[in-house]
Amino acid sequence: MQRTLLGNSDIEVSAFCLGTMTYGTNTTEDEGHQQLDFSLDHGINFLDTAEMCPVNPVKKETIGVTEEIIGRWNKKSGKRRDYVIATKCSGVNESFVREGEMVSGTTIRRACEGSLKRLQTDYIDLYQLHWPNRGSYHFRQIWDYDPSKQDHVATIAHMDDVMTTLKALVDEGKIRTFGVSNESTWGTSQWLAASERTGGPRIQAIQNEYSVLCRMPFDGDLAELCHNEEVTLLAFSPLVTGFITGKYLNGALPKGSRHEITGEPSPRQSPRLDAAVQAFIDVAKKHAVDPVHMALAFCLQRPFPCIPIFGATTMAQLEHLVLGKDCKLSDEALSDLNQINRKHPMPF
Repeated sequence: MQRTLLGNSDIEVSAFCLGTMTYGTNTTEDEGHQQLDFSLDHGINFLDTAEMCPVNPVKKETIGVTEEIIGRWNKKSGKRRDYVIATKCSGVNESFVREGEMVSGTTIRRACEGSLKRLQTDYIDLYQLHWPNRGSYHFRQIWDYDPSKQDHVATIAHMDDVMTTLKALVDEGKIRTFGVSNESTWGTSQWLAASERTGGPRIQAIQNEYSVLCRMPFDGDLAELCHNEEVTLLAFSPLVTGFITGKYLNGALPKGSRHEITGEPSPRQSPRLDAAVQAFIDVAKKHAVDPVHMALAFCLQRPFPCIPIFGATTMAQLEHLVLGKDCKLSDEALSDLNQINRKHPMPF
């Protein structure tokens, strides 16, 4: 498995990151532990979780269960230091976590110490903010995104407050590095500036949705920032929540799939997405590449640092994903994928 450095830090991580958000709902604890063992055996040393997991659906009574499952694996296996662990502090939410309170320096400390306890570890490698207090255009909110109600002075003061606590947590050895998620270009630049002002930890990663079918707005502005500031993109949903395989085409709901298990249709599903998925599958067939492997390889071959995060409900899915670790796309294949982006920009 190819390795790379996280941002401009000295933390070496695998080119693939194991997502764990289904541990405790769609994936049992035993299956989750099997995935952790299997991934490590196949060179994946990077895993991502969050205090609000498991998801699909999010429930107040299951908040933190995924971290607890990982924590029990840490204790049982004795291999905590073989993994680079990333987790997240929730922000404003529908009363699932801390009754929905905003992120602050005080919140960060409570959330971090809760995660440390559940993960049964004395440090977190990458501590991330799950989304900004001021709101986000991610999760298909870009169509109605309105930044005009943001308070610039309050936002900067909030960032300095959070940075002061993050610096203390680094000094105490409780976190190693800092990252953001569902952030904008302006927000990321301001976090970088806050780090300079306060002496807090520099952003090493940004976890945003990114895939061969979800390239805007990252390719336009954040790509440049990440290249020049040495910030690694942790691309979540690189397989478009499974749509990239074509299994949901024309409204199909295959047994055992994520949306069949939850009993809810995906908000992504539409004829527009079907057309983009079909175009992608046609390119994969043309170049004789498995669609899943092509989607992950696309992320790895971006002209900025990018690590795809993938999850697997079953071991069979994980085994198939790992088979694509050495997939390399030709210039012609990448050109064909660029044409899909031109014809089907933002299909969901």
